[in-house]
Amino acid sequence: MNARADGRHGWRHTRLAPRIVGISVVLLLLVQAVVFAIVRVGIERQAQAVIAKELATGERVWRRLLDQNAARLRQGAQLLASDYGFRTAVASADRKTVLSALENHGERIGSVLTAFLDAEGRLVTRTDLPATALSPQQVDDRLQAVARSLAEQPQQPSVLALLDRVPYQFVLVPVRAPLVIGWVLMSFPIDQALADDMDQLFAVPLAVVGHGPGQEPAVVVSTGVARPPQRHAPIAALPLGVSPLTFDGERYLARAFALDTLHGEATTVLLRSVDEAMAPFWQLQWLLLVVAALGVGLFAAINWAAMRRVTRPLRALTRAAQALERGEAAVALEGADRGDEVGALARGFETMRSSLARQQADIQRLAFEDPLTGLPNRARLRLALLQVLDGRSPSHPLTVLTLNLDRFKHINHVLGYAFGDTVLRAAAQRLRDVVDAPGALLARVGGDEFCVLVPGADADAAMALAERLAAAFQAPLVLDEQTVDLSAGMGVAVWPDDGADADTLLGRAEIAMRAAKARAEHCLRYDAALDAGSAQTLSLLSDLRQAVDRHELRLYLQPKIDVRTGAVVAAEALVRWHHPRRGLVPPMQFIPFAEQTGFVRALTRWMVEETARQWPGLQAASPGLRVAINLSTRDLMAPDLVEWLEAWQRRHGIGPAAVGLEITESAIMDDPQRAEATLNRLAAMGFRLSIDDFGTGYSSLAYLKRLPVQELKIDRSFVMGMERAADDAVIVRSTIDLAHNLGLSVVAEGVENAAILVALRDLGCDEAQGYHIARPMPVDDWAAWCRTWRSTGSPAAPPSGTVAA
Repeated sequence: MNARADGRHGWRHTRLAPRIVGISVVLLLLVQAVVFAIVRVGIERQAQAVIAKELATGERVWRRLLDQNAARLRQGAQLLASDYGFRTAVASADRKTVLSALENHGERIGSVLTAFLDAEGRLVTRTDLPATALSPQQVDDRLQAVARSLAEQPQQPSVLALLDRVPYQFVLVPVRAPLVIGWVLMSFPIDQALADDMDQLFAVPLAVVGHGPGQEPAVVVSTGVARPPQRHAPIAALPLGVSPLTFDGERYLARAFALDTLHGEATTVLLRSVDEAMAPFWQLQWLLLVVAALGVGLFAAINWAAMRRVTRPLRALTRAAQALERGEAAVALEGADRGDEVGALARGFETMRSSLARQQADIQRLAFEDPLTGLPNRARLRLALLQVLDGRSPSHPLTVLTLNLDRFKHINHVLGYAFGDTVLRAAAQRLRDVVDAPGALLARVGGDEFCVLVPGADADAAMALAERLAAAFQAPLVLDEQTVDLSAGMGVAVWPDDGADADTLLGRAEIAMRAAKARAEHCLRYDAALDAGSAQTLSLLSDLRQAVDRHELRLYLQPKIDVRTGAVVAAEALVRWHHPRRGLVPPMQFIPFAEQTGFVRALTRWMVEETARQWPGLQAASPGLRVAINLSTRDLMAPDLVEWLEAWQRRHGIGPAAVGLEITESAIMDDPQRAEATLNRLAAMGFRLSIDDFGTGYSSLAYLKRLPVQELKIDRSFVMGMERAADDAVIVRSTIDLAHNLGLSVVAEGVENAAILVALRDLGCDEAQGYHIARPMPVDDWAAWCRTWRSTGSPAAPPSGTVAA
């Protein structure tokens, strides 16, 4: 009995312990299983959320990559559209040259299909589209449809269109001369190379699905796991949005989004492996299970402490994953310093977080920073300007200063683009050294164009800054054993007087800068008279176009005398406009925008014809008189200038030696080779050629020696400054000696008093003109003035009706 009792007691004792151990093990395993299940589900959900966020970021990167590609394509198209030779070929309807330029330029920038359309949008010529099932007519029709879409929406930088399933990016750029004379259409396929770039940049496999009307969707480009052909069908069948996919037992999340496309539909699909993202956790789960099994015999407190140590970093990882889902990539993770598997998982999450943070930083940098100079770009400048203007009081002015380097295209052409990049970096550093106002922002907004935003600066402060910037470029740059003289034209626009919003302010600062460069001045503030698009100048231009037919223009003359003898030897022909309502319109109010719009050619030809009409009377009053007529840049670049002058000469029988043609240095340097060819033809005809405003342009002595000119005109600013500035006197003396050594005669403008005239005589100057001799006078007063001058040998009072130049 006792034995059976002892046996049952021993049995119960041996059975109870395993039961307790078993219950403990079961309870522990159950608890662990619940914990693991909860954590696994939570982590998997968070991982899928992170993946979905990553795919959404991938979509933005892909679209940004397409935008950058379109911007690069647009820059290339703009470069072709602004090429003078190409515009000449377009204007002359040289279709063969246009096609050759399209092929060469398209090959250089990687454009697969390049086309030119006329001003009405009709296709003129195009390059061949490789390997397509579309007929040539179908390709032509689609290109014209794409061009119409872009032309109707000029704010749209690019458009996607399908050509035989393959999506192409198209950009359209106008060709101006100066009006729109045609359109350049360039395209870039969304091909394997672009997809590979995306894969390298973001490490996310992608596929591009395209189908035209009546076609089944098909994958045209793929990378990574999407590349095998057998996977194309399920990818092509995916709906828009986030969807699950399974390939060979591996789970994926796919994000499909549509691209706005003409002539069909194009969809991009981004893939991310869920199992790959969860793999570190699965490994950790098994390791934690082993740890739990080994800790069955430990006390509950130790188990509890161990569980807290295990679950705390997991909770931190969950919080970090949630932060990543919200886009907070800068949140630091806990537990990354641990040496166990939890630490490995934390470091894995930290690596993913750091990668996303770097990608976001790279996207920000690409969007708002100029990679060459490190300065903010146009987008960053515009955003800053919008932020500064938001809620700003009109009593607190703001200035935008735009600066464009002179002769930078010449530097690129002669010394190469790599050297040009070095010059831009050096110029940016000089600008940094000067722009030190609080809150000021310096940006590079174009090839050789910079812009400064100065909050709190009025017009006077802006002009003072412009003077400092101009002084910063006085010292030459010495780069790679090359010495480069830099200068710049600057334009200023002040808020709110010159523009109420950011875009208007930036645009008008650029208009002022272009006008400053055209006038060879350092800096100009915006004025409506500078803007050929303003309401005031549009009205004036409309009247000016009718001024010739209405006989409102008047020919004025300003005499030139022989400095040694005082004899009248020549006269400069000038144009004045007597408006029926506005009265006498100052030349500076209509000549600059006449040059911008090209109407200056009509003014020049009116002056030439009017000079011929007055020629008999002029010769009667001043036998052997030589008349000088100014040629603008547009006159010099006109393809029919020489032929027109030949016809004019034959029509009026005026010897070309009696007519002088004055050309500014800046007009010659706009296109030196073409200008030299035109001047050689004019010189061969017998015209006397003169370089006007000498000393304010950029021509070199070596180039000057090659030009077929007979005369230099010293700019009035140096002549008028002879009395008060020793530097100006040295410039005048040196210019006279230089011209005489080259066999040229010298005319000095700006002779304002007798002392200057005497000084010029002592320096050996040949001819002079200025207010001391006579102001510009109507041609009808010329004979009377000549009689007075011959009888007195001294300046006469201006005849009635004479006005200042």
